[in-house]
Amino acid sequence: MPVVIGSKRESDFTDPIGMLSDCHRRIERFLRVLLTIATEQHGGTLTEEQKVSLETALNYFRNAAPKHTADEEESLFPRLRRLESPELQSTLVRIDALEHDHERADKGHQEVDRLGREWLSRGRLDGEDARRMTTLLTELSELYERHIALEDREVFPCANRLLSPEDRTAVGAEMAERRGARVR
Repeated sequence: MPVVIGSKRESDFTDPIGMLSDCHRRIERFLRVLLTIATEQHGGTLTEEQKVSLETALNYFRNAAPKHTADEEESLFPRLRRLESPELQSTLVRIDALEHDHERADKGHQEVDRLGREWLSRGRLDGEDARRMTTLLTELSELYERHIALEDREVFPCANRLLSPEDRTAVGAEMAERRGARVR
């Protein structure tokens, strides 16, 4: 990923909540790429640049996004559920809805991946499949807009305030392990 002067430096495993938020920016960016290609090309012939962008975005959602979901569902959310804080009660109800969003997003991405791979291998999508892909990507964009806003504005700040340093360290270590990385 290119460095942009003046931009916020991405977080590392010592700041797992920051990493989760950074991942949201990648989700938004790759989803925009997919939606732009789908709406501009309507299943038609892709340029070489569009092929590479489509493949890259599909790979992101197939390989990296499930790790993000696991980071939340297996590392962050269980630790938040164990806390006894009145401040957290309304957030815990929302976490259940966020997990449901993850299931819906996963199903949508599976179908987008199938359609995208078909597009790449055949060079075109028929009209019905092209419309379906655009519809799915629009629905995913709407889901993520709401989902990410809730996590970035409520869940992550709450986690930063309430999780102990040991819990944050453990979340970062688990995230690193999912990626085969070592924590400094």
